[in-house]
Amino acid sequence: MLQKKSLLFILICSTFHWAASQSLKNLPKGYFKNPLDIELKLSGTFGELRSNHFHSGLDIKTNQRTGLKVYATARGYVSRIKIERYGYGKAIYITHPNGYTSVYAHLEKFSPRIEAYLKKRQYANESYNIQLYPTDLELRVDQGEVIAYSGNSGGSGGPHLHFEIRDSVARPINPLMMGIEIPDTKKPLVKQVMVYPLDENATVNGKNESALLRLIPLKNGGFKTEKLRAYGNIGIGVNTSDRQNGAHNQNGVYEITTSFNGSKNFEVCFDTYAFSETRYLNQMIDYGFFKKHKSRITKLFIPPGSPLSLYGNAINEGKLSLYEPGLKSVYSIDIKDFKGNTSSIIVDIINDEPPTELMAPNNDGLEYVSHTQTYNSKLGNFNLTIPKGALYEDELLEIKEHLDTITIHSDIVPLHKNMILEYDISAKAGDHLDQYYIARITDWGAAYHVSTKRKGNTLTAYSKYMGTYAITKDDKNPTITPKNFKNKQWISNHKTLQLSIADDDSGIDGYRATVNGKFILMEYDYKTGVIKHDFSDDVVTDSENLLKVIVTDNAGNSTTFEATFYRKN
Repeated sequence: MLQKKSLLFILICSTFHWAASQSLKNLPKGYFKNPLDIELKLSGTFGELRSNHFHSGLDIKTNQRTGLKVYATARGYVSRIKIERYGYGKAIYITHPNGYTSVYAHLEKFSPRIEAYLKKRQYANESYNIQLYPTDLELRVDQGEVIAYSGNSGGSGGPHLHFEIRDSVARPINPLMMGIEIPDTKKPLVKQVMVYPLDENATVNGKNESALLRLIPLKNGGFKTEKLRAYGNIGIGVNTSDRQNGAHNQNGVYEITTSFNGSKNFEVCFDTYAFSETRYLNQMIDYGFFKKHKSRITKLFIPPGSPLSLYGNAINEGKLSLYEPGLKSVYSIDIKDFKGNTSSIIVDIINDEPPTELMAPNNDGLEYVSHTQTYNSKLGNFNLTIPKGALYEDELLEIKEHLDTITIHSDIVPLHKNMILEYDISAKAGDHLDQYYIARITDWGAAYHVSTKRKGNTLTAYSKYMGTYAITKDDKNPTITPKNFKNKQWISNHKTLQLSIADDDSGIDGYRATVNGKFILMEYDYKTGVIKHDFSDDVVTDSENLLKVIVTDNAGNSTTFEATFYRKN
């Protein structure tokens, strides 16, 4: 039965990859034009390894500036506008006649026609955050038409344009495959090579533990490693990145292939994938090593159960079977960028003798948790549930509680789905229960709010990160401080009205602003803690104006700020 399930899984993955590969054969190269009128330089490539996801587009540098004109890469219509505090910030989606959709994110603002369409609906909904789906007749655009201006909104780490192309089933495709040109004559960088024993009988240089191999530069620009002695079922990984011309950013590579004794045995190509696959990145990399050393090593073998369509053909899933003592082998790694610039690594392997004795690990105090079954445990006032499929493989976890704190191992084991954490708060009855929440405690002792619901005397939170959690109370109100005006000040020449808002405990949940009792739109930049109203909205029309701002934190505490300002109209 297990063998049949495995064959079915392989068939499904192979079918998906085949379908994806077929769709990539007839890409409309030359159909899409550059979205900016500057030389394109990248701070991020397609498929790049990011926190919990693959990067779904190109990050195009805007020379540390905002406000650059963003052009429709082809004719079509605006099919979606999304405005959010985090994530893509201000983003616009254009659907094209050929079925593809282009995406432009982290924008500063839209063209006047699109901005007016958006703001009318933001005011109607009395909300800055909004998601709109215009019809194909409402906001048509031509190729080369200015649709927006580049910015730094949402989760952006600096001014740039995030640009994507998606196919008819919303699957992102590497824009470089569509003819978007980026000058690149530089080879990928090689940083680390790691070797993994894949079961308790395997050894790497005489030990049943992973090991980094020393890299030795060669005259031809490639690398070889120190000789490797290994026995049993072995996997290899590499830490690599790429750079394009005109920029020093270390970005993702396009393709990695490996060969064993001259025969190709593994490949991964960052050409397209489904968004539903993206969190499997945490299984593709050495997650524990990344969390400890901030260095992402890509496994050059397919982990058990991985559905990633990025993988190509593989022999024995890219794993090496090294059992005949004394046998010599050659393992090679070729790392390519989209332009074909290649860095190569040679690993000379000598099969080692089998281990004479197996070192039994000390598993005292560890809890066995299967990835194929739901785990549930009650510890003091806590109840922990790790659903079936949340783990990528069976794990031994350290789980312990003390008073109002629970530790679920540490964040070196990835979770694919949320674990569920519940806490019985009945012992705190009468003590403003709505102000209590579950917080994630960092290694340095900071407490970060986790979205928490209370039903009766039970607090419930969901999280995709192992680590330490504690019951925390926030009884402090947020703060509101005027930034570019004072009470009873004339501000006729101001283009904007700005206030700083902050909450040092549970964090800002929401805010609302009115002038003379009428809702005004305020944009919130969580990175600077500033909310801003643009007077060009033309909703502030009186000379004397009473501003009222209410800010609420995640524990339900709120602060109200009132001030009067004057403007000539």
